[in-house]
Amino acid sequence: MGLAMQQAPYTTDTSPEAYAVQLELLRRLSPNQRLSKAFALSRQVKRMAMEAIRRRHPEFDEDAIRLKFIELTYGKDLADDVRRWQEELAIG
Repeated sequence: MGLAMQQAPYTTDTSPEAYAVQLELLRRLSPNQRLSKAFALSRQVKRMAMEAIRRRHPEFDEDAIRLKFIELTYGKDLADDVRRWQEELAIG
């Protein structure tokens, strides 16, 4: 049994059998298919995060939602820099 099979899955609700099937299906994918799947999952997680921000802050417009996402993902300093940059664009 390989190292990946010895490690517990990330979720506790996945049976060892189902986890083994998932791993086998991933192994069968080409590198391009794996990369495509990773990008799709990343987009899905970002959409879910943005939707969570919308629910928590119904008063936010789309710019404020994006800034909050940047703050939560990359930090307040970057969000503040983006906010200042947007303000400069609006003034100039």
